[in-house]
Amino acid sequence: MAIADLITAARGQRPVDLLLTDARIVNVFNGSIDAGSVAVADGCVVGIGDYQAHHTVSLVGRFLAPGFIDSHVHIESAMTSVSEFVRAVLPLGTTTVVADPHEIANVLGLGGIEAMLAAAEQQPMNIYYGLPSCVPATAMETAGAVLDAATLAPLLANERILALGEMMNFPGLLACDPDVLAKIEATHERRKPVDGHCPGLAGKELAAYVAAGISSDHECISAAEAREKLAMGMHIMIREGTGAKNLADLLPIITPQTESFLMWCTDDRHPGDICREGHINYLVRRAVQGGIDPLTAIRMATIHPARRFGLTHLGAIAPGRRADLLVLPDLESFVPTAVYSGGRLVAQAGKMRPEIPSPPVMECPPTMRVRTDSLDLAIGATGTTGQVIELVPGQVVTGRRTVRLTCRDGLAVADPERDLLKLVVVERHRATGNVGKGFVSGFGLRTGALASSVAHDSHNIVAVGVSDRDLRQAIDAVIGLGGGQVVVAGGRLVASLALPLAGLMAVLPLDQVRQRIEELTAAARTIGAVPGDPFMALSFLALPVIPELKLTDQGLFDVTRFCHVPLFTD
Repeated sequence: MAIADLITAARGQRPVDLLLTDARIVNVFNGSIDAGSVAVADGCVVGIGDYQAHHTVSLVGRFLAPGFIDSHVHIESAMTSVSEFVRAVLPLGTTTVVADPHEIANVLGLGGIEAMLAAAEQQPMNIYYGLPSCVPATAMETAGAVLDAATLAPLLANERILALGEMMNFPGLLACDPDVLAKIEATHERRKPVDGHCPGLAGKELAAYVAAGISSDHECISAAEAREKLAMGMHIMIREGTGAKNLADLLPIITPQTESFLMWCTDDRHPGDICREGHINYLVRRAVQGGIDPLTAIRMATIHPARRFGLTHLGAIAPGRRADLLVLPDLESFVPTAVYSGGRLVAQAGKMRPEIPSPPVMECPPTMRVRTDSLDLAIGATGTTGQVIELVPGQVVTGRRTVRLTCRDGLAVADPERDLLKLVVVERHRATGNVGKGFVSGFGLRTGALASSVAHDSHNIVAVGVSDRDLRQAIDAVIGLGGGQVVVAGGRLVASLALPLAGLMAVLPLDQVRQRIEELTAAARTIGAVPGDPFMALSFLALPVIPELKLTDQGLFDVTRFCHVPLFTD
């Protein structure tokens, strides 16, 4: 909108496009709720009060709040395309996201980031990105790409790139790794912030991390940790995802003194939770139920993340701001009856308006490069005692124990009677033939196998099962789907979800993805799976940055010692 047009509309010298009357307007600047009307022209709020308008809508006393902002999210974790993600969360009141395409970048590299940028165009909501800073997350696994500072730097000029994404490699930063520092310096040259990821970092090491220019963190799990980071000037993104739920523990840090440095994020929120509970509106609702003032909870979903990322046109209902608006029946449920994006009515009663177009689903090249003819899943019994990964219920951390393994015909094999299952990670990006092999306890399978191409962070194929035959059948099924998740039992494929977009995302609507995941979970239960979310538990068994013992395509990995270790201990 030209400034001259904005001025004439704001002065009432021409009719506005839309006037929302009889509203209770949430003012995030002064904390008031004011009865009145909001005028919208060319997608922007131009004034508060009476205006001549081409179209007038009475809100009959409902609340009018700014659209909600998710300050840190991985769209890939919703397991559907960008377009379908938008159609799922926009009716829930999320009108802006700052997404980190870290997952797809680990599969497709620069091409994955470019595909996500292209998919953000022409969407009926605002999609911005943080530039993935750690691809691969470590050198201890085989990812689909390596993105160094020189490769990433040109992307920082893109207006959709608001920040350098979560700097997970804090050991590299503290060791002054030249490429890590170059990424940070290039971001600062563009006057853009750097997001953090530093669970448990404290004291002088935290001071060094902050001194390098890292100004946010979404990994706090306790009030004490968050307070130390706040005291050093960090913005805290309070997370309530699917695997990591930190909101309840961090509510005590929300005070009038700290509020402006706080915001909400979902990080990784899976389809079931989005469909059942909501998105950012769920976090706001939970906060209010926990005793937080509704205006404070709304500010943390609007003006605070907008200021953090320099989005001066978002986050408030005020002249010159984009007209991203939520019509709310109350300040308790936070379920919008209507959502406006850029002044256009895009959703009502929890559903997208049928006339709102959806851009085509993004396209991705094939990502299943596996030499199945030479795939060797057998574990030669070079000893009798081995290290076993131990699931910790409800956590992404794992334990370890040393046990006497079951050996047969010179091979170490699964023993479901002792809850010892075979775990394999098959490299799928470069056809290296790498297969990491080990054992896991706590999964509970009595028969069959599970396999998935979602395996944080490098997203190789991870599979758990009771026999090599079942494992091979499950792996072949994932490859045949072009990526996906499967359950094999009784020699047949009993449930599956195709994830053809980089092996991470489906081309289905979110509610259909949720249904398929529920079918997968139910099928996994029938063969004995114990974890509440078996496929999420499986995906994190391949993540070599979360303690204690994990498996990558290069072998068993001791996260504490940060090195590969042998399976056999004798």
